[in-house]
Amino acid sequence: MNKSANNKIKRKAALLLFFIFISTITFAHDIVGELDNMSKADTAILYLKLGYEHILPLGLDHILFVLCLFLLSTDLKKVLWQSLAFTVAHSVTLGLAAYNVITISSNIVEPLIALSIVYVALENILSAKLKASRIGIIFLFGLIHGLGFASALSELGLPPNSYLSSLIMFNVGVELGQVTVIITAFLLFGLWFGKKPYYRKYIVTPLSLVIATVALTWFIQRSVL
Repeated sequence: MNKSANNKIKRKAALLLFFIFISTITFAHDIVGELDNMSKADTAILYLKLGYEHILPLGLDHILFVLCLFLLSTDLKKVLWQSLAFTVAHSVTLGLAAYNVITISSNIVEPLIALSIVYVALENILSAKLKASRIGIIFLFGLIHGLGFASALSELGLPPNSYLSSLIMFNVGVELGQVTVIITAFLLFGLWFGKKPYYRKYIVTPLSLVIATVALTWFIQRSVL
């Protein structure tokens, strides 16, 4: 990649990240009063913010999962498609759980979320390139993560007067959080080192190994608890 193209990509990524951060700051204004007394617009903004915060800074397990998606391929288009598949999947199970169609104990879901991170991290180590089958695997894991989101959202509750719109905005916030993680990773090391011959050896493999170790620890802890 020549210097001009490199700088062009960097500017676009930085602008996208700047837009997300500015949007989040705008959405993060204080909202006073009970949910029932809020306007639909204020409620939508609140749940967008809550969805974003569930990834950044609160969702370390989801951050590591999304980071694993990025590590194997630094092609932003491919990574963002994976992120979208993940969001569509977790939106399905989050919606079903929110409407009490399905109910699964967090004692089952949380260890499975940890295992999904272990799997994707190990795939990064063992696979030299992105496979077409990964999109299906990510969708499957997204269904599991959606149940985890549902557990968190159940503690927050959803306002009866804007139930569906709040649910949708929460998912949009989650996706914005995921995109922020991806763009940040791209600007930190993907842009500079993604095309280097040592990228896999010195970045992908060590980071994936650390993530797999952390996630395996979570799995053991969550299984015991």
